[in-house]
Amino acid sequence: MPKAPPPAAFTGFSKSAPAFFHELAIEMNREWFLENKARYEAEWVRPMQALLDDVRARLVPAYKPAKLGEAKVMRIHRDVRFAKDKTPYKTHIGAVITVAGKKVGEGGNAAMYVHLGTDEEFVGVGTYMFDPERLARWRTQVAGKAGVELATLIAKARKAGYEVGGHDDYKKVPKGFAPDHPRAELLKLRGLTAGPGPIPRGLLHKPALADWLVEHGKALAPLVRWLNAKIG
Repeated sequence: MPKAPPPAAFTGFSKSAPAFFHELAIEMNREWFLENKARYEAEWVRPMQALLDDVRARLVPAYKPAKLGEAKVMRIHRDVRFAKDKTPYKTHIGAVITVAGKKVGEGGNAAMYVHLGTDEEFVGVGTYMFDPERLARWRTQVAGKAGVELATLIAKARKAGYEVGGHDDYKKVPKGFAPDHPRAELLKLRGLTAGPGPIPRGLLHKPALADWLVEHGKALAPLVRWLNAKIG
């Protein structure tokens, strides 16, 4: 039985690749997308999968004994059932590696998330928004002894230049916790993410993008390990 071919190595996204999303934003119809689907897969999907497969393999030691799920490239089709914006396609590509293989939004913490497209480019780790059960556990852990460890990890990451925080957070400390709690700002968060900031200019088109992601993924692993251990 012939051996399966080795996985493709990441060599960088082509310099022509960004044009696909700019054109898609203008066309935004099924006929155009089907005509250009092979182009999308060649310029974005396969390189992204190769990139995240490489990053995942090199992040595994930083997460033991927890396991990392397989790198997953997210679908380009938008879920428009409950959205005001009915455009059928995303003008970006997203890919994620989660801890323990859980989906982000379903109890999963991202060991690495990469978002590339016309709207913005960013990478990050953590959870954008906790579900109700995890939010309750977050508050309990933050208010207790585990919160001291978390505050130390966040301070260390920020000192190293990382952006750490939440999104659409509460204005007030939730009921049941003292407004002057020493970790009041953390209690207001609805999620926790961290990232290194903008991707350096030109790195998108180079193999060294994988090294850059691994470097920051390892540096931020302690924060994600805390999330995984304390709130699941």
